[in-house]
Amino acid sequence: MFCLCVIIEPQFIRFMGPFPPLVLYSLTLAAKVKYPLIFVGTLIEGPIIMVASGFFLRFGVFELVPIFLTLLIGDLVADIGWYYIGYYFAEPLIHKHGKFLGVTPEVFERVKNVMEKYQTAILLGSKVTIGFGLALATVITAGVIRIPIKKYFILNLIGETMLVTVLLSLGYFFGQLYTSIADSFKIVFTIAGIIFLSVVVFGFSRYMRTKTFNI
Repeated sequence: MFCLCVIIEPQFIRFMGPFPPLVLYSLTLAAKVKYPLIFVGTLIEGPIIMVASGFFLRFGVFELVPIFLTLLIGDLVADIGWYYIGYYFAEPLIHKHGKFLGVTPEVFERVKNVMEKYQTAILLGSKVTIGFGLALATVITAGVIRIPIKKYFILNLIGETMLVTVLLSLGYFFGQLYTSIADSFKIVFTIAGIIFLSVVVFGFSRYMRTKTFNI
């Protein structure tokens, strides 16, 4: 156990409590490629990775500037990728595979109509509100309606900066709470925290989706 622990930052191990050896071993491996791993994770699921990164930042696993830039660049790369998918392939993609992406043709048309009227507000507010509950549909539609890539990039950069700041801070706050929990309750606290955040994000996304697009 000690051999595994010393590879990970000691500030974090001190508060790991009763986590099983498998978790510690996984963290040991991840520590060797932590920033590239976070980058790839952000491409897949940015918000969750941002909160988790803030949690580990509290324990010295990451340094603030590198992890902030990694999260920012990762999410921007993902958004640009989806923009060009929308630009070149959206119509057949949505009609054939939309249900697997959570973007039905009906939802796609509704988002498209709203974005054509309120491009700047939707793009800028999309990141701060986690995509109004339709993050993927929003970035794909930006490519469909041919929003200039320079405008798209700048607005996303502004929104991303705010989003990363908020979610990284949220994760750091949970990390701070974690240090004050007795060892016997650390796993329970972690599971409860994950469930709580999931419910909040899901509920907020549903609210914004209905309020903005009436879907």
